[in-house]
This record gives sequence, structure tokens and C-alpha cells, in this order.
Amino acid sequence: MLNIRRDICGYCGACVSVCPEGALELVDAYLTVEDTCSTCGICEKICPLGALEVIKE
Repeated sequence: MLNIRRDICGYCGACVSVCPEGALELVDAYLTVEDTCSTCGICEKICPLGALEVIKE
């Protein structure tokens, strides 16, 4: 599961461009996560503000 901390997300789109599954989408300054997210953690590592957190279940 990918947790988006919307209070600190800058909606820069860096995570969208690195997602290998295409599971992240930035629409009108709102980041969404699709069910295709594999929780690989690449987006978490690339986020300059630390707004993304992969939670392993």
C-alpha cells in the first residue's frame, strides 16, 4: 500500500515519471494511486519532500 501524505506533497510529479507500473497519476494537482501499484518503493525514494510511504502489509 502506498500512503500519500497530502499535507506535504508538492505535486511535482516526480513519482509519476518513475513508476514502472504507471500506477500514479497527477490530475489537477491531485495525486492518485491505481490498484496496479506494486509497492516497489521507487516513488518513495524519488520524492523530494518525503511525501510517499510504502507500507508493506
